Amino acid sequence: MTDDHRWIDTEEALDGLREELTGVERVALDTEFHRERTYFPRLALVQLGWSRSDRSTGIALVDPLRVDVGPLLRDLDVRATFVLHAAQQDLDVLAHAFDFTPSRLFDTQLAAGFCGYATPSLTNLVNGEIGRSLPKGDRLTDWLRRPLTPDQRSYAASDVAHLFELHDRISGRLIERDRLEWANEACEELRSRPHGRVDPAAAWQKMKDVRTMKPRTRGVLAAVAEWRERRAMTSDVPPRQVLPDLAVQGIAQRNPSTVAELAQARGVDERHTRNAIADEILAAVRRGRDLEVALPESDGDELERHLRPAVTLVSAWVSEVARREEIDTALVATRSDIVEYLRRGPAARLALGWRRTLVGNGLDDIVEGRAAIRFDGRGGLVLVDLSGTRDGSGSVGATSGTPNVPGAENAG
Repeated sequence: MTDDHRWIDTEEALDGLREELTGVERVALDTEFHRERTYFPRLALVQLGWSRSDRSTGIALVDPLRVDVGPLLRDLDVRATFVLHAAQQDLDVLAHAFDFTPSRLFDTQLAAGFCGYATPSLTNLVNGEIGRSLPKGDRLTDWLRRPLTPDQRSYAASDVAHLFELHDRISGRLIERDRLEWANEACEELRSRPHGRVDPAAAWQKMKDVRTMKPRTRGVLAAVAEWRERRAMTSDVPPRQVLPDLAVQGIAQRNPSTVAELAQARGVDERHTRNAIADEILAAVRRGRDLEVALPESDGDELERHLRPAVTLVSAWVSEVARREEIDTALVATRSDIVEYLRRGPAARLALGWRRTLVGNGLDDIVEGRAAIRFDGRGGLVLVDLSGTRDGSGSVGATSGTPNVPGAENAG
């Protein structure tokens, strides 16, 4: 199937493809891009597969260097569900290139996490679910080079060739486990996140050692990092090419007032002390001296001290439920999710939707002292009821309808 694809690099061919795809119900999508030498990802190839109600399928490789595929994607979005694998970066690329985000998304990697897989690669998922091996490609392929070789085209086509079969197989397994809605909710969470947007004012938070810096040093760091980010965006080059991280930190520590002092900061070279560049950096330093920058919150910072030990307990129970239910733990909760739950934040994902259904009220029982966690002697954990009450399902506070969630034992 991967050799049976067409190459689209003219408006005439694109118009023909648009007409052919009118009314399709599913679109398999992948992208190839580079960003090593640019700030924004540079889209190099768009792979499209399609499926009709009569089960007919096809694959096209669209060259975005020659044609604008954005209008076609928006046409397809009226009706079709877009099927992708590990969609996060593709969504970022599409948002930047076309200001486009699919209205309906199914991520096979994300959905597979509800069937016992832990962030599987496409190769592993195709092999595990379909029993086929994908062609091996060169990870260092320059997708911007033309013409692409037949092997490169075949490899690119293979990225979408099996997505519909994966969609069908994984959906079937999810329906059997009554988890399809859970996977759909997770895919919608991913789809609705902001994509392709960067806040230059937050660039400093990626720097090292910000917590140990004095407030003024941190303010200068934030201002210079923001300047670097904005200049990188304007010039479309990686931030490190504008100013290395070492130079940003060196300038923050040095707090220079003159070009001569700027030249003495660690990491600064001659090109940073010339004309407009030097003036812009020094202006950022002056602004940063009066900038009040709050430290980014770390897990546990917002919690009252008496609740902090609960992070470990809740994390252990979430991991146990995920293990027994064969769901990727990373899907259920991150450490930040657990902290947000413990502080009763309005956006606490563990208290909403499928996550609440999965973990039940056991988390409340643990935090409020109605249940304890005990090692079962066989490599697992169980909840021990400390309140002397159990619901009809035999689990402390388990949400009704939760399949096979570990129960609790009555301490009495």
